[in-house]
Amino acid sequence: MTPYYEDDAVTIYHGDCLDVITAIGRPTAGVVTDPPYGMNWNTDSSRFSGGEPSSVRRRGRGRTDWGAVRSDDQPFDPSPWLDHDEVILWGSNHFASRLPVGTTLVWIKRLEDGYGSFLSDAELAWMKGGHGVYCRRDTSLMSHTGNRWHPTEKPLGLMKWCIGKTKADVILDPFMGSGTTLRAAKDLGRKAIGIELEEHYCEIAARRMGQEVLDLGMPA
Repeated sequence: MTPYYEDDAVTIYHGDCLDVITAIGRPTAGVVTDPPYGMNWNTDSSRFSGGEPSSVRRRGRGRTDWGAVRSDDQPFDPSPWLDHDEVILWGSNHFASRLPVGTTLVWIKRLEDGYGSFLSDAELAWMKGGHGVYCRRDTSLMSHTGNRWHPTEKPLGLMKWCIGKTKADVILDPFMGSGTTLRAAKDLGRKAIGIELEEHYCEIAARRMGQEVLDLGMPA
């Protein structure tokens, strides 16, 4: 199968992740990914702001409605990824009943004064193995909302933190989105494989991988 993009550190494939894995073979890699949660998330942010122009400017590149997140309208099945030695899956509270006991990672998205004010204060990830709960506060997206490339982006620093918890030489993100996990892996000197169903996001990710300096100004 021909990659959509490839360099010395990163390979990107465009297609359904299960089809791609069947075509290329199961890579020896640690899985770090932010899959569709099965929550049918409404990405139209104008529903919160009333579409005020000042609010629109603060949202992702002037967008108010990103459109539906692909496959988010059906329950997420984590089972194809659980046999990898190292696995981190974001959104785990949405499919916790399908996961064995493991470590919980917590992304705290806001400062204490904002707790309970708007949507979730934090997001959860499941990490294979262990029993602990570990937290990282990262409010960087609060100052980068106008630069977002994807409706469900994670901060670059957060994904570096996740990858730092693994020992894998190669990181696999089967739900790549705009490529934050791949960018984080590349910045940390790891190799990475990304798979994405939407070609638009493959193009964005490839552009991000082409930046050989730290991804300053690019959100997760």
